[in-house]
Formats: sequence, C-alpha cells, structure tokens
Amino acid sequence: MSSFEDLRIVDNFYQTSAFFPMPTVMVATLTEDGMTTLGPYSLVQPYYVAGKDYYAMLLCCRNSSNTAQNILRNGKCSINFITDEKKFFKEAVRLGFPGDSPQEKMKDCIFTLEEGLMAENDKSAKYPKVISEAFQVMECTWMKKLDNADSDQPGQLDGYEPPYHDFNGITSKFGAHFILRIDKILMKPKYRNTIINGVTKKGFPRIPVDYGYRDSKNFWYTRFRRPISELLPVREGSMLSVRYAADRIDDKVRFTDEACKKLVKVPRIFLNTALKGCVAWARENNVELIDAEHMDIINDKRAKEKQSK
Repeated sequence: MSSFEDLRIVDNFYQTSAFFPMPTVMVATLTEDGMTTLGPYSLVQPYYVAGKDYYAMLLCCRNSSNTAQNILRNGKCSINFITDEKKFFKEAVRLGFPGDSPQEKMKDCIFTLEEGLMAENDKSAKYPKVISEAFQVMECTWMKKLDNADSDQPGQLDGYEPPYHDFNGITSKFGAHFILRIDKILMKPKYRNTIINGVTKKGFPRIPVDYGYRDSKNFWYTRFRRPISELLPVREGSMLSVRYAADRIDDKVRFTDEACKKLVKVPRIFLNTALKGCVAWARENNVELIDAEHMDIINDKRAKEKQSK
C-alpha cells in the first residue's frame, strides 16, 4: 500500500495543491505615460540557458495585470531580485494586491528606483528603472515574434478570446507567458566579486523563498539561512565539464573543443584559475578563440615561469 494520499489538483496548483518553493522578484515595467511601476512575481524562471543566440527568462502572469499589459505595450521590463528583509516582503505583498492602479501602488512604495545600464547605453529609448535595494537585476526584452505573439495587444482586461498561443504571449483567457531575452545582468559589487573570484558562504545574497498563497489571510515565505556546501566527487574532469566552465569564464574569449581537451586533467578546484590565465594571455595577444596551438603556447609559458622560480 502506498504511503502517499491523493490530493486534488486545482487552479494555481503550485500554491494550493503543492509545497513549491519559488523566488521572490519585483518586475518593473513602463506605464503608458512612461512611469516605472512594480509588480511582485514568483512564476519566473530561466528558459533559454544555452545553445541559442541569446539567453532568456520565462514569466507567467495574469494577462490583465499591469505587468502583462505594459509588456504587451512596449516589451521592456526589469526583473529585480530582492533580499529577505521582512519590510521588503511585506511591500511585495502590498504591491501584489490586484486592482490597484500603478499610481496607487507606487505612491508610497518603499523601494528606491534608479536607471539601469540599458538606459545608460541607449539614450534613444526609455527603459523601466531598477530597484536600488535589489542584489541583482535582469533587464529584459519580450521576444514577441516567437509563437507569432507580436499580434497580441493590450486593452482586454476582462479576458482574451481565442485563438491562443502555445508558449508565448496570450496563452489562455486569463493567462500570459512572456519569453524575455536577457539584455543585461546587473549585480551589486559584493556578489559580482563572489561569482568572479569564487563562491564562499559569506558571499551569498540573502535570498527569500516564498511558498505562495496558502490560506485566506497570509502569504508565506522563509528567510535566508547560511548555505551548506557539499563537495563534488574528486575525479578527472571531462571535456564537457571543461566546456561548461570555459563558456562562462569570459564574455568575449572562447575555447575550441581541442583547447578544452588540453585542460581535462586540471583538478576541478583549479580549473577556473587556469581558464582565467588563458583568458589573460588571449587578451594580451588579441586572441578571441583559443585553440589547441594556443594552449600549447600557454602551457610552455607556464612551464618556463615555473622553472624560473
């Protein structure tokens, strides 16, 4: 006999029929008059993570929400990851109350807004601002041509009639999905340094995890606790594991498969350091694609440096 019992699946099953941990983010969009407004969301996750011309997030929301209507109108948003202070989560719950206008929501908003990097780089267009208190922000553009969603228009606040799209744009009478290309990832210096120089327990941001709407009165979330690390098995790396690290070490310098094979015997704990050394050499020599011959030159250079010490 099973040790489990059946639980009926109902609307919003991730909140009402399951315990489903989710992020807490504030999505910033632009109103018709160019004002930045915020909406809290948890149904946001990575979508395109590798092998495409761009990276993307997926946002699920009510198609009548201010956020959905604004994205349908101008296609721009910023995804702001807040920390776990109780006042921030309380504000997220307040901003998520349905029916309030953007002006009503933002009148007494406790978050500070500032221009993001997209606005700095492109003076010809207007972009949603970002939250200063966030530890990271993703500035995004809706890829409206996917699934032929570019015909979807704002204005239907009582529900949209079919036909519906499969995965992008208006996907049901009351629902929408937005595939959002990541244009920029903004990171506060402390956490950027953690990612670049190596993760430590003290380098993790205080990320809240929420469990959604559970009853008629409360939203539930948990505050951050110290992360626990678990050592990876000690073994010689594969070419694929080297490729994974190499693709993330620099935004311009790339490695061929043959170059990656030259690094499979490097212990995993030292792999990032070795890759950074390769990137430094490549930048000094105006190389953007490191191949096997370049790796031989780099290895010879390292060997000579060791002999001279």
